[in-house]
Amino acid sequence: MSYPSYSYAPVVIAGLVCDSILYHRRIFRDDARLCIEQLNPPLRVLGKENIPKTGPCALTMNHYTRAGFHIWWGAMAISSLICPPIHWVVAGEWTAPGKWYEPIKATVSRFAANRIASVYGFTTMPPMPPRPRDVEARAASVRAVLNYARQTKDAIIGLAPEGGDQVEQKLMIPASGAGRFGLLLAAQGLRFAPVGVYESGGEFCLHFGEAYVLCVERDCSSEEKDREASRIMMKHIAPLIPEHLRGGFA
Repeated sequence: MSYPSYSYAPVVIAGLVCDSILYHRRIFRDDARLCIEQLNPPLRVLGKENIPKTGPCALTMNHYTRAGFHIWWGAMAISSLICPPIHWVVAGEWTAPGKWYEPIKATVSRFAANRIASVYGFTTMPPMPPRPRDVEARAASVRAVLNYARQTKDAIIGLAPEGGDQVEQKLMIPASGAGRFGLLLAAQGLRFAPVGVYESGGEFCLHFGEAYVLCVERDCSSEEKDREASRIMMKHIAPLIPEHLRGGFA
């Protein structure tokens, strides 16, 4: 299978390094556009009529990754197409369970993620699946995102509910807490706009779906509502990606 050519705009790399050291803010949308313009062939966009023009909304994308492609390309591609700023919820640490270098990767990635998030004004979230030691940090991150949604007119929040790389790139049910987080955003009045991220025919593709209201109508426990809300989010993403990537949502 052929893949597109991905490259970062040198001016973005230089500016990001400099501003990370000086703690200066940057506009992610502008940097994203410069990098997406480097794509060969150009980005392919489907469902353009569903691209949000304004908030409040939560953009939910699948966590598509492979060797040589990282999920931040999805975030950049989406941000390059939307004028209002997107407040992305990003992983605060990259893990490598069972690998000898996991402590080194965790320390370095935690530093890099926090610095980049501060430059772009994003919120970091502890890695998935949830770890007992991250309970307080995760709660603080959720509060920060909810505060942003409350205090920002027409806020747009961007997130990948799965929260991490998936087996064979296929859709998976998000870890515990993702659905609950989605319901909290919905309670703030955010509608949900699903986005499929994938590669096909040598092209990098985005497919925007129709926005919907996230809710769990049946009377059930908190855990069941969490799982059901997660399934709803993934069911709306599934039709936007090729069938072989849909996993249990095919």
